[in-house]
Amino acid sequence: MGYIEELKNVLGDKVMTEEFERFIFGADWSPRTTDEIFMPDVVICPRSTDDVVKTVRIAYEHGIPVTAGGGLTGMAGGAVPIHKGIYIDGTCLNKIIEVDVKNQTIRSQSGASLQDLVDAGEPHGLWFPVLPESKWSCTIASAIACDNDSTFGMKYGKPLNQVLSIELVTGKGEVIEVGHRKTRFSASGYKLKDLVIGSEGTLGVITAATVKMEPVPEHRYVDMIIFPSMGRAVEYLDAILKMGLVPEGAHINCKRRLKFYTHAYKEKHGHDPKVPDWAGSLLAIIFAGDREVVDFSLEKAYSLANEMGGQVVEEREIVDNWWISKHTLDFPPFKQKWPASQKEKKFGAADPGVPMGRLEDFYEKFIETAEKYDLEVLGMNAYLEHPGSIGFSLSCALFVDYRNQDEVDRYRKYFEEMSKIAVDMDGTMSTYMSDTDLKVP
Repeated sequence: MGYIEELKNVLGDKVMTEEFERFIFGADWSPRTTDEIFMPDVVICPRSTDDVVKTVRIAYEHGIPVTAGGGLTGMAGGAVPIHKGIYIDGTCLNKIIEVDVKNQTIRSQSGASLQDLVDAGEPHGLWFPVLPESKWSCTIASAIACDNDSTFGMKYGKPLNQVLSIELVTGKGEVIEVGHRKTRFSASGYKLKDLVIGSEGTLGVITAATVKMEPVPEHRYVDMIIFPSMGRAVEYLDAILKMGLVPEGAHINCKRRLKFYTHAYKEKHGHDPKVPDWAGSLLAIIFAGDREVVDFSLEKAYSLANEMGGQVVEEREIVDNWWISKHTLDFPPFKQKWPASQKEKKFGAADPGVPMGRLEDFYEKFIETAEKYDLEVLGMNAYLEHPGSIGFSLSCALFVDYRNQDEVDRYRKYFEEMSKIAVDMDGTMSTYMSDTDLKVP
């Protein structure tokens, strides 16, 4: 009996083998041609941890590769089953197990989306602040596996800062729990939870997690400030922190990147928003909390910006469109940047990180490297992702024709070179996509 028949005997209709069922799991959002879709040999739709245990034990017995995935919104192929074999569709494990209001935690199965966690906490005045744009598709296990980004990272950080405990099925089919249950930290033993976060599924299949929730802020205000350079925006944020202000979120956009985030604006008005010629960066900054505290913080932030040569964006619609694009996604139908702005080419990005003092230098290298490989620049966004300090997660984005193998190959050379440049600048290859097979060399 083959391993697929064994899986069918044990799991019944949770096993999918038809080509049309398997095809959709052969790619994610990363630029790849139609020749680079890796269909798994079989797809499992588990409903419990026990289903995953049975699957992994059969795979281990027969030496079959296993890939676990979530919403497949990754942009570097991290959950694409390049070795084929068994694909575990994590989105089937999507139940909220417990909302513990008193201890401000939620326990969920691994396939619950990040928005599912927000929705579960909302009736109790709680929310989960690790929220990328893909929050309706990105699962908690995927966020853990990549230690991904958030719109609100400057205050709350990444999954490493929010995840308390993880249930994991090991490669031999054993169930273990790593972490410290509902406590916020522990000095007991090795930090195995932290090892799992960012491990891309190489240490086991995540089946459940406990995360800490945060009180919903009373008030939130978002604004954008123009600076002559990205470096100047960094200096401004450094000064903001020295004043004692704590932004909930901050994003430094290069001038080119803003056009991507204001796609709905262009659709409405027929032109890009007007930004002064001298603008080198646009800092989006978010303050949240008590309304009086937010108003006080904004007053101080505006005053400091004026002293440092910054200018608050006058056209409020630019800010609102950016916020819609980053967080609410409340677009007019078919006018959103995904995929309306990519009818001919696809979004592709490198995700390295550099120290705070090298952002301007790295931006110049980004443009230089994109031009070297004859690729169309979309722009750079520096997400601030370290709680209470300046720590970048960078999206160095291009438009890539995924129908053109030569252009996809040139994009991958760009991707590799940007990784090396970041390391040479005392930085890191990846800040939110993880390494994936693209960075194995």
